[in-house]
Amino acid sequence: MLPALAALHAVAQAPPPPPPPLLPPAQLDSLVDRIALYPDPLLAQVLAAATYYTEIPDAARWADQHHYLTGQALANAIQADQLPWDPSVQALLPFPSVLDMMASDPGWTQQIGAAFMTQQQDVMDAVQRRRALARNYGYLRTNAQIVVSGGPYITILPANPNFIVVPAYDPAVVFFPPRPGFVVGGAIHLGFGITIGAFFRPWGWGYNSFDWGRHVVVINNAPWRRAWDPGRAYVHPYAAPVRRFEGVRPAEAHRLYERTPAEREAPRRGERAPREEHRERR
Repeated sequence: MLPALAALHAVAQAPPPPPPPLLPPAQLDSLVDRIALYPDPLLAQVLAAATYYTEIPDAARWADQHHYLTGQALANAIQADQLPWDPSVQALLPFPSVLDMMASDPGWTQQIGAAFMTQQQDVMDAVQRRRALARNYGYLRTNAQIVVSGGPYITILPANPNFIVVPAYDPAVVFFPPRPGFVVGGAIHLGFGITIGAFFRPWGWGYNSFDWGRHVVVINNAPWRRAWDPGRAYVHPYAAPVRRFEGVRPAEAHRLYERTPAEREAPRRGERAPREEHRERR
């Protein structure tokens, strides 16, 4: 065997690196703080995408540059651009602010992705513990945007299944008793969200959920079963032909407009940007 081929064969046959050390409950609680109050469908997609943490920065850049596309136009662009990222990462492209959060803290994204692969049940239990605190202290409750269940497991579902809100909150506030005089109703901001219709069904939207009692995450009506093996491709049970492309991508067919500072800042405050600003910069 030629030396180069022998080296490739050795890499292919090499065992996966050992999994990271298991994290204790307190550390997992801190790890899930920033996403524990996301609606269940969005939380499921974030956890799945985080297992491909190396792909998040490029996906975040693409989402930022194409943020002005929505609905069918965005779904068409995702397919036309023959994107090389896993479908779970592609599923978050309608949410530039979420991908930006993940890309801006790659250490956290890698850690939550690794924990989800190695300690899925423990991660789900940590989410439930944080939700219980936020609910018991009065911060987390049903309103016009979300429906919060009473238990025994706390679910957070969008009031409108086609509109997924992205909560903005301070973990240093919502998981602790309110200070005297603090208005708990204003601690979680739910003014920013994305309309997810049939355009994004191929990426699993509309079919994502949690079976909290059995510790199962459901993506596109099928349990997510990716275990620790970073070098091994995960086979998705998607019915539609959503896939990652390899090789040379076609030339970019769309204008690239990064979000303005105002457009980036609004979702961080749980608000919708006052207007789409890229058209004004032409």
